[in-house]
Amino acid sequence: MPDELVHVRYMVDDVEAAVDFYTTHFGFTLRMSAAPAFADVVRGPLRLLLSGPKSSAGRPMPDGRVPEPGGWNRIHFVVEDLASEVERLRAADVAFRNDVVTGPGGQQILLEDPAGNPIELFQPAERI
Repeated sequence: MPDELVHVRYMVDDVEAAVDFYTTHFGFTLRMSAAPAFADVVRGPLRLLLSGPKSSAGRPMPDGRVPEPGGWNRIHFVVEDLASEVERLRAADVAFRNDVVTGPGGQQILLEDPAGNPIELFQPAERI
């Protein structure tokens, strides 16, 4: 039986803060919480696994490295009006990594969840 959800794991510092962030700002629904270790939230076909330092995903690797939040891989939300989304999120004091960048495919900006994990908002260019 194929899974209908796409699963993405984010390491977070504070599971409850991450749940609040994604449910408040991006319309996710809490699916399950075992805070402070773990929770997962869902939006459409995306299941975001929020793993804190006390989760099994947060255990050190054999070489001693510890999984941590804040890399450059990211979830990517397509939006219809990037300027409005940026304004809404700045008013909520959400942290941004950069300003809007425009390229041949459209416009994008990176923001961070409370643990520093990146989220890309992307507005495709209008096609003629």
